[in-house]
Amino acid sequence: MEELPLEQVRTLLAVVDEGTFDAAAAALHVTPSAISQRVKALEQRTGRVLLMRTKPVRATESGQVVIRFARQLARLERDARAELGLGVDEEREPVRLPMAVNADSLATWLLPALTRVPRDPPVCFELHREDEGHTTTLLREGQVMAAVTSTPDPVAGCTVRALGLARYLPVARPEFAARHMTGSLERDLREAPVIVFDRRDELQDRFVRTLARGAGSGAGAGASSIRHHVPTSEGFRDAVAAGLGWGLVPQAQADPLLRAGELTLLAPKRTMDVPLYWQQWKLDSPALAVVAEVIAEAAREALLPPAR
Repeated sequence: MEELPLEQVRTLLAVVDEGTFDAAAAALHVTPSAISQRVKALEQRTGRVLLMRTKPVRATESGQVVIRFARQLARLERDARAELGLGVDEEREPVRLPMAVNADSLATWLLPALTRVPRDPPVCFELHREDEGHTTTLLREGQVMAAVTSTPDPVAGCTVRALGLARYLPVARPEFAARHMTGSLERDLREAPVIVFDRRDELQDRFVRTLARGAGSGAGAGASSIRHHVPTSEGFRDAVAAGLGWGLVPQAQADPLLRAGELTLLAPKRTMDVPLYWQQWKLDSPALAVVAEVIAEAAREALLPPAR
């Protein structure tokens, strides 16, 4: 089996992180020609095209495998140096931990959880906000070391553990409900304006389809085509509370507004429970292990137990 020369692997990572061959050359203090030669040599050694020569450059599927290896290698090297006590403590770099997190977890329970992570050694969190159904893409591309995701199938080279169920409540402003909810809930939700996070948000559509199945009418269509895109968790909640449309709001955000009478439940006996999982690299990193345990403990407190 051909070995992967570490200099070439690190060069590929620099090109992807910097975006261009010239920028990578500046970062590594070599010429652009040297960068190009190293990348070509690595592609010849692996027999795969690793980069798409766009601006900025993009890793191919094979390139993503090498990039993930490069980031894991860098993480192991930093951990080894820390354990060996190499370098003066004052000059020691903090542990950098890139994570992919869905917006609702970020807005409710995850940030308080990160404050529980021990401060020695210092950890720098680099949070990438992404829909829970797509956070594994960042893992697969090697951009993050861990992710909160709704995908139970582990990404290659990663472990997975169940965190719990995030409960969403179908709610609207009382005046909105009085104006639009006048008959069959399923029919009304197909016609009433709806709030969605972005164009990939299918949660509201899925909820309406569960009503159709409950009525014995098949899968059917989703929510109304009159939809407002509000791409932040807090903005989504506020848009529903303002009466712009109905939506599925995390229970932690909805409960205070329900008690205050600013929101009303559209279907008191129906909720949407989204399973959440923690996926992380199979990497013997003390910092990553500590963070994983803190996240799991916080999830047990904030989420419903995982479905059995």
